Amino acid sequence: MSLYDQTLVKVSLAPAAVTDGTANGTAVDRAVNGGMQDAMLVVTTGVVTDGSHAVAVQDSADGSTGWAAVPEAQLTGALPTVDSADDSAVFEVGVRASRRYLRAVVVTTGSTTGGIVGAHIVLNSPRNAPVTRA
Repeated sequence: MSLYDQTLVKVSLAPAAVTDGTANGTAVDRAVNGGMQDAMLVVTTGVVTDGSHAVAVQDSADGSTGWAAVPEAQLTGALPTVDSADDSAVFEVGVRASRRYLRAVVVTTGSTTGGIVGAHIVLNSPRNAPVTRA
């Protein structure tokens, strides 16, 4: 089977300008296709003029409450903190969450105009393949 047959990419945070505060991404359901066993957070940037943009990945049992940071032991690679040196960058972090839903979170401090940041959750290793695309 091909990568296309085993992988889905979902937007959690659409690329947008982020300034001081917290941007919570939308929930991504890992239960599609009988359950997706692996996930990867992919963070992309555009122009980052100022500020510090700390990226996190959270999980939840129901997709609306109880959001908590995925423990570092369940991550492969380091969560990025994006700054003005990170224009047009891509960061990837493997996620082995134990709960059903994932989302990206960006906490921005020290910004005036901020930066463009987006985040996608790449789901892989479905229990039922090929994956169904909606």
